[in-house]
Amino acid sequence: QVQLVESGGGLVHPGGSLRLSCAASGSIFSIGVMGWYRQAPAKERELVAHITSGDNTNYADSVKGRFTISRDNAKNTVYLQMNSLKPEDTAVYYCNAEVNWSSYWGKGTLVTVSS
Repeated sequence: QVQLVESGGGLVHPGGSLRLSCAASGSIFSIGVMGWYRQAPAKERELVAHITSGDNTNYADSVKGRFTISRDNAKNTVYLQMNSLKPEDTAVYYCNAEVNWSSYWGKGTLVTVSS
């Protein structure tokens, strides 16, 4: 059974930074695209960023220039460095990964940006 476990969420002031991590564990043969999504209260889940196995990246317009996605294939882990955080970044952040050609989701980690 494959599991994705996120960490690194919390409360931060506007303009601050956080780094999210998501580690995949279990019987893993292959990991393809890994990504981060977020869901704010009363809103639909949206893509934040994703990264391919070849390190090609894609970002939502709202986070370009502020967030950076990266991965460590040896650790089966994807990261999201979030800088210059804004109150509108407040959401539950979910990790998603294509593992063994199936899509898996983490349970989410809450990021709150507030003064």
